[in-house]
Amino acid sequence: MADILEPPQPSPRAIRWTREDCAKLEEAGVLVGPYELIEGSINRMGQNMPHADFVMVILDWLVKLFGRKYVVTQASIDVRPEDNPTNEPMPDCLVLSRPAREFKERPRPEDIRLLVEVADSTLDYDLMTKSALYARAAIVEFWVVSVAEQTIHVHRDPREGRYQDISVLSGSDLIASLAAPTDAVEVGTLLSGDL
Repeated sequence: MADILEPPQPSPRAIRWTREDCAKLEEAGVLVGPYELIEGSINRMGQNMPHADFVMVILDWLVKLFGRKYVVTQASIDVRPEDNPTNEPMPDCLVLSRPAREFKERPRPEDIRLLVEVADSTLDYDLMTKSALYARAAIVEFWVVSVAEQTIHVHRDPREGRYQDISVLSGSDLIASLAAPTDAVEVGTLLSGDL
């Protein structure tokens, strides 16, 4: 198992926002554009071209594998109830257990078959802060695609607030989702977009 890094602790003077606060800020026109709320911090959502390209490559592959109805991008999700007040993540890609149109509310952890974050400038943040958040929510499978490293960090078996099975795959390593274990692909081929 890979070394598990502890997420950094927020400053005791930092403002810890809630979903309710964000809704009020949106209503007042102060908070606009895509954002996500993680551990009480409001993070603006922006993509440079390499990040956007990798999101599209992963999204295209997931749609081919699971079908358009089950795959969404940058949709807000719920996490565990204790974390929901100060967290509203918006992952890059989600594979859902039922068609997206059936959801009237945010998908809950048990509705998520695979969650993918693409990291261009946020690798440590995704591997520490978001990994801990998703593990506490018992999301069964979480991948972090590193643009710079051309690797995929695969997180599985969430127990006691941590992923117990973590591996880093690259190049000719085969990768398959737990939700489609017989549909393996080489990581290098997947990330090249040449499927």
